[in-house]
Amino acid sequence: MGMVDSTIHTMTCFTDAPLELESGATLRDITLAYQTHGALNEAKDNVVLVCHPLTGTAHVAGLSDPNNPKSAGWWDQVIGSGKAINTDTHFVICINSLGSCKGSTGPCDINPDTQKPFGLEFPVITIGDMVRAQKAVLDHLGIQQIKMVIGGSMGGMQALEWVCMFPDMVRSCVPIAATGQVSPQTIAFDAVGRQAIRGDSDFHDGRYQEHNTTPHHGLGLARMIGHITYLSESSMSQKFGRKLQEKNDLSYGMDQDFQIESYLQYQGDKFVSRFDANSYLYLTKAVSYFDLPKKYGSLEKAFSPSNARFLVISISSDWLYTPEQSKIVARQLMRLNKEVTYVDVDTHYGHDAFLIDNPDLFRLINVFLESL
Repeated sequence: MGMVDSTIHTMTCFTDAPLELESGATLRDITLAYQTHGALNEAKDNVVLVCHPLTGTAHVAGLSDPNNPKSAGWWDQVIGSGKAINTDTHFVICINSLGSCKGSTGPCDINPDTQKPFGLEFPVITIGDMVRAQKAVLDHLGIQQIKMVIGGSMGGMQALEWVCMFPDMVRSCVPIAATGQVSPQTIAFDAVGRQAIRGDSDFHDGRYQEHNTTPHHGLGLARMIGHITYLSESSMSQKFGRKLQEKNDLSYGMDQDFQIESYLQYQGDKFVSRFDANSYLYLTKAVSYFDLPKKYGSLEKAFSPSNARFLVISISSDWLYTPEQSKIVARQLMRLNKEVTYVDVDTHYGHDAFLIDNPDLFRLINVFLESL
């Protein structure tokens, strides 16, 4: 098979067989957006499946606009010719998650039963539902084996779910800054973010599209809350400290005085322009539900069927999905005598460190992949 271009492809599946969700609901006429890089070999065994974080897209590498260097994919520093995940020898695929607003079916799409946007009529989805939808794409491509499934944050949860749901397909798994069971603290932060969105007067009980509005304030506030958890105290101190924003003294008012306030406001405003509020509700809810011990009976039962090799990576300054949560996964794999390596990457950048240029992390991924 020849080279596959790196444009975003869209496929429609489940037209004859609706996707049965873990909630008991079903979805039909599903569209899934995906991007591929490199060539699928004749044996179809050089596949690297990359699972994106919460608000990521299928555009994982390469330029979406050849004339714009800022249009690179969200993990372009990792994936490509001669890079850590080398597309000269591997076929890389990234699939936009079910429930997103970046090409795959989600709550902002048209409900075939009502011919109106789903809104909150969209069924609640889980990480397992996302994985089952991803498998449909691989089935469509005739892929029956994954050399490595890798992802950070929500993508790391998907990677772990892959080895639990389809253990015979996955040869290796690399969860980064992830967990096998989302903590009450994470559930709490996500709950506050969802309440901020739903409390916006422009939310209209999820039907803001029909009212030609967007819950800008609520979605921006949710993103500001979330973004705090992606950083660390050290990174905020080093980057901003208590520096004032374009002033020499305190205003003694309610305007923004500090650079960190202005930065968070910027992040919230930027996010509102690129993401759908209902999708944010559904994706964070899916993360909150993620609990492998509850779903499979225990972590032991969840991982026992897998013969995959594991590289479990945590971020030393991550307080959203802490190193201890990664260690719990690694320890259980060790108790089961699985082939597992655990590495805590020392960095002050916090949870989002895996998205930042980090040569040590990328070298680690490369060495593991090339050793398979």
